[in-house]
Formats: sequence, C-alpha cells, structure tokens
Amino acid sequence: MASFPVPGFTGSPLARVDIERDKPAWFEEQRIHPAARLLRLDGLKPVLDEDGGLSWGPLSEAPAGVGLALLGLIDDAPRFVALTASPAEGDQRGESIAIARTMTEPGASATYAAARSLVDWHARHRFCANCGRPTSVARSGWARFCLAVEGGCGAEHFPRTDPVVIMLAEHEGRVLLGRNVRAPYGFYSALAGFLEVGESIEEAVARELNEEAGVVVTSVRYVTSQPWPFPSQLMIACIATVESDALTLDTNELGDALWATKDEVRAALAGDPDTAFRVPFPIAIAHTLLTAWVNGA
Repeated sequence: MASFPVPGFTGSPLARVDIERDKPAWFEEQRIHPAARLLRLDGLKPVLDEDGGLSWGPLSEAPAGVGLALLGLIDDAPRFVALTASPAEGDQRGESIAIARTMTEPGASATYAAARSLVDWHARHRFCANCGRPTSVARSGWARFCLAVEGGCGAEHFPRTDPVVIMLAEHEGRVLLGRNVRAPYGFYSALAGFLEVGESIEEAVARELNEEAGVVVTSVRYVTSQPWPFPSQLMIACIATVESDALTLDTNELGDALWATKDEVRAALAGDPDTAFRVPFPIAIAHTLLTAWVNGA
C-alpha cells in the first residue's frame, strides 16, 4: 500500500460523544465541569498559544447571551466553542489557512475545522428554511430546531457537509494538473468539483474531468478524504485513468493545464525552485494526493 502523510484538518483528539448530545442535563454537567474549556477564536480565525497549539480559555470568556456548542471531550475534559460569528464578518479563509499551516499540535487543525464549520453553520442558519421562524440551538450545539411550542413548524436542521471530488487524471505515467483562472501564474493543482445530487463519486470524477479538460475516464480509484472547513466541504481524493492525453480545456475554469511526470511532481512537492510549476501547500489535500501518487497509489 502506498504511503502518504495524514491529510490536513484530520486527526482531532476530540471524542464527539454524539450519544449524549440530546441530554440537556448532561450538557449542563459538562458546562459547569471544572475542566471545561472554551476555544478561543478571532471571528472565525484560530487563536494559537505560544506553543503553536489551539488556545483555550474559561467558559466565562464567552460573550453574554450567545449559545455554546460542545465540540466534545479531550482527555475527558469538555471543550466548547461560542456561537458568535456573523456571516457579515466574512469567512476570513485566507488568514485562517495561513494560521492553520503554523499549528504544531497534532490534530489541532482538525479540532479547529470542526469548530469553524459549526460556528459558521449556526451563523447562516438562524432561521428555519421551512417556515422562516427563528431557530434555537439544540443537541448540545449540533443542531437547530424550529420549536413548535414557540410557534414554529417543528423542523430540525443539522450541520451540512458538501462533498467535493478532487482528482488526478492519469495517462501513461503522467498526471494532469490544472491552473485555475483565478490562481497565480505557475500554481497548478488537481482538478476538483462539487458532487451533484443523484451522482456517485466515480460519476462525479468522470464528469468533472470531461467538463474541465475533455478527457474520458476509464476507471477511478479512491485515495483518501479531508474535511475542508471553508465553510463545510468534504474533499474526496481520487485518481482516474483516462483514455488519452488530448485536452479540451474549459477556459471559464482553467487558465492552463499540463501533464507532469513523477519526477516533476516530486520536485514540485519538495519546493525545488527550478520546477516549472508550484503545487498546493501540505495542509491541502491536493498535496496529499500528489504525494500518494508519486509513492505508488
């Protein structure tokens, strides 16, 4: 089996204790637990301690009148996040990624990813999509309910995850890399796109590669996955064998594309200044996928 690094934003030490989330009394026990801690965020950006790990404070730091979400337990100690962010603040993704890249604590980026997606989801779902009435935080912060007792329709809403396929097209020992029209010159990555309703992973890979690059897929193999909390994607990494290396690019999506050998990809992954292209940083799953490919995935 090919070896590759653990994808970014994975490996959190959180025990999520889903089975307890419907118990208000249990939530209150965790809230007043002497070891309970609150994740410090600057808007939606992570705050780090001096050792490069996530910064945690007492629950008293939470602004008055805001809801709390119980992320889970770390070493049996409750870990919370305050549901304070507003969509009007922007998602701050560039700054958040830059900070996450500096984290040295194992699993810290994954704990942050869960918190960030949860906080952002709550900020965007304060009203019921069914009847339009205000919703209330429920299930220890992992849902919002439109309460019938308060005149609502009784609908239950849960945090969403949007699946995205990200893939390398492979042909005779080379893989296809594309430069998005919005990407800096020289920056190339795997192709990607949202999985649509009524579509399998394999079908989405084949469709996206054909739409963006004009290649025809003959087989697809799954490699790994990664949560991407900007705001709530699940990146599904695959490698697809294609019939031909002839390309017809969708110029609305891609400014350029190239076929790269394993030696060329290895050099780019190593940051060789003489390479013809640059690839994503290690926290991105495209980096993991390229590493897996050069290692024989």
